[in-house]
Amino acid sequence: MSSSSAHSSSSSARTSSLGLPGASAADGAAPHPLAPYGWDEDLAAAFAPYAGSGLVPGRVVRVDRGQCDVVTATGTVRADTAFVTPHDPLRVICTGDWAAVDPEGGNPRYVRDCLPRRTAFVRSTSSQRSEGQILAANVDHAIIAVSLAVELDLGRIERFLALAWESGAQPLVVLTKADLVPDATALSYLVQDVETTAPGVQVLPVSSLTGEGTDVLAAVVSGGTSVLLGVSGAGKSTLANTLLGEDAMAVRATRDVDGKGRHTTTTRNLLVLPGGGVLIDTPGLRGVGLFDAGAGVGQVFSEIEALAADCRFHDCAHESEPGCAVLAALADGSLPERRLDSYRKLVRENQRIVAKTDARLRAEIRRDWKRKHAEGRAASEAKRGGRVR
Repeated sequence: MSSSSAHSSSSSARTSSLGLPGASAADGAAPHPLAPYGWDEDLAAAFAPYAGSGLVPGRVVRVDRGQCDVVTATGTVRADTAFVTPHDPLRVICTGDWAAVDPEGGNPRYVRDCLPRRTAFVRSTSSQRSEGQILAANVDHAIIAVSLAVELDLGRIERFLALAWESGAQPLVVLTKADLVPDATALSYLVQDVETTAPGVQVLPVSSLTGEGTDVLAAVVSGGTSVLLGVSGAGKSTLANTLLGEDAMAVRATRDVDGKGRHTTTTRNLLVLPGGGVLIDTPGLRGVGLFDAGAGVGQVFSEIEALAADCRFHDCAHESEPGCAVLAALADGSLPERRLDSYRKLVRENQRIVAKTDARLRAEIRRDWKRKHAEGRAASEAKRGGRVR
């Protein structure tokens, strides 16, 4: 999305004033042209060393095959990323990054470096190498789009939430296509189900067709950067178009047979919203693998973490230990069995991912496995009256 035309008619004096990284309305000057993209005083301070080298600031709005589109004070430029392509996949340039770019005149222009990220949304790749893939950077709100055209998958929502909390962003679950549930009572029950799955997270039913909930959503995303996440067919592109007030994103109908859709968004794009804030739209995610998201899992299952604090043993595994507060809650019905099963599953998955890159944790898991194996063998021997076969 280019803003070149918006600035081409500005006088040279005004352009010079706006080009100052720290210029703001509070200083008595016109707002910095990157202010709609999230530019602020902290970023200006972080960029100061690069400004001294003659580089210009910009925000990455799209990345594609070794190049990226960067919006700067004078418009959107195509820049080469050869200087910021590290071996670590978590440090490659990403949509939402703030970049230090060559000044005008270079051909090609290069991104020379990126400012430290405030937040980053990361998932594990679909490969067997346990690498992380960064989907969006410097995000304030993680909007998880969930379609009401199909049965709710609470486990998938929990996965998205774990990654969202781990990223440092504030999650928001948006139940799209709310017009397909005309019964208010039924819709209320669906919202309650998701709220139980997402403690501390706002759950908002939205219909792009009727406009239900869109004003509330627009108010939320007006403050900062939001990333739109979900599987194909969740209605992300339609939601993006609603927030933009125009058909900027391609939309395809979902299949009636299973409610699934095709990928209409093929790249991650950063878009300025007319009501304020910016939105990063992402392709539909087939896999939602955790990547070192222990804190995020704990946040999603905060009620289980709180119960665990009252267990008799600090290292309680909540399986068969005496004095386990988690199992007590399960027995009295205050903790749903589905929640505990999901918690155990995500904790184990996250441990496996971390263990593949953490030798110390791998050793701890092996010791724990041997201990449980020995305890199981001892219990079996006791049942046989101490006879060893």
